[in-house]
Amino acid sequence: MTTTRRRTATRAAGLLSALAISAGMLLGTLPAYADEPSGTAAATTEAPKVDLVLDVSGSMRATDIEGRSRISVAQQSIGEVIDALPAETEFGIRTLGATYPGNDKAEGCKDTKQLYPVGKTNKVEAKTAVATLRPTGWTPIGLALRGAAQDLGNGPTTRRVVLITDGEDSCAPPDPCEVARELASQGINLVVDTLGLAHDDKTRQQLLCIANATGGTYTDVRTKEQLTDKVKQLVNRAGETYRVTPAKVAGADACPNAPVLRPGVYSDREKFSEHRVYRVPVKAGEELRASVSVTPDRAVARDYGVLLLATDTRGQELVRGTDAGSGRTDVASTGLRWSAPAADEDATPSPSGKGAATDGVVCLVVSNSFAAQAGVQAEPGLPVELTVDVAKASPSPDGPAMGLGRGWILLLVLTLAGLLAGLLFGWVARWRIAVWREN
Repeated sequence: MTTTRRRTATRAAGLLSALAISAGMLLGTLPAYADEPSGTAAATTEAPKVDLVLDVSGSMRATDIEGRSRISVAQQSIGEVIDALPAETEFGIRTLGATYPGNDKAEGCKDTKQLYPVGKTNKVEAKTAVATLRPTGWTPIGLALRGAAQDLGNGPTTRRVVLITDGEDSCAPPDPCEVARELASQGINLVVDTLGLAHDDKTRQQLLCIANATGGTYTDVRTKEQLTDKVKQLVNRAGETYRVTPAKVAGADACPNAPVLRPGVYSDREKFSEHRVYRVPVKAGEELRASVSVTPDRAVARDYGVLLLATDTRGQELVRGTDAGSGRTDVASTGLRWSAPAADEDATPSPSGKGAATDGVVCLVVSNSFAAQAGVQAEPGLPVELTVDVAKASPSPDGPAMGLGRGWILLLVLTLAGLLAGLLFGWVARWRIAVWREN
């Protein structure tokens, strides 16, 4: 009995070892994917900065947002935004029309104050300061924008002002749209996003003008939830974009005269239903990665789409990315990746773009199918943000280095492992039966 046990155990151990060795050898032949190349992020030089400018003029008493006053809706929304602030964001609050209750317009039009300084936020203090506000005076938007720019200071990265108001400026001069243009011309990387709680055409046009002048967005707010969600989104956007200030670029209508883009982040303006073209140098064995976001910063028709297309210099399509929708959106985005063939690969064009000749240059085409609603200004164009990166190409799944391909090799390993495991378990079963019979 002892001899039988030993003989059977030895065979089982041998089969187990063979299984382990065979699986190890086959798994060892699996070609590992190269580490995913990653772009070099720009060095962080400062925290993201946001200054919220809140209208506390007398008209904010109106009770036309879901049966509540405009100021109470704004206060609740701002409280929720403060609770959700990212830890790294430096946040401040400036008011306009909050302190002067008199009838002297000259005095009332000076009424803008820093309620909470831009910096690390004590959430209890900031929420308490907002909760104590009461609608009071005039609407000096232009002066408040200048104050917000001072609150944020200068620096290499983009700062955001979020303006919440229920009416147009009642104190011009300075005209707030001219102030926005003035700030934009100073090159201080300041973006002003505007949110309107009233819906008259004059207010809408003024807020749209302010946003357009600085590359910001305008939103027509009708509910508390919409206000909260939009302000949170704008605060988060500051955290996503503050590390790199997009370089301004003007796309062309054709590839031969398009601007050349190196890896980086770029901003442009694109008219409704327009296409703009850029060129990106991509060497053999490199991979192009690009993404685009188009922001409908005014009322647009329900059906829309965004296309990012990569072609060679002859216009042949290499790869594309698309995004489409049928409802109001804050941004439409898409992206693409394309690997240039290595120097020793066949350069014959193929349907997938693999191996297509590019003469070392890829043409990026950005198109949109947005349409403005009736009465909405078509100028200036929609804000476009384009991100470009070029990195060493990852191994292609159908390339020669992959042998039969990961899927086939894995299937072979699993098949052999199952066969050897079946043999092993068969020998174990026979051994147990033999032992039972001897006993």
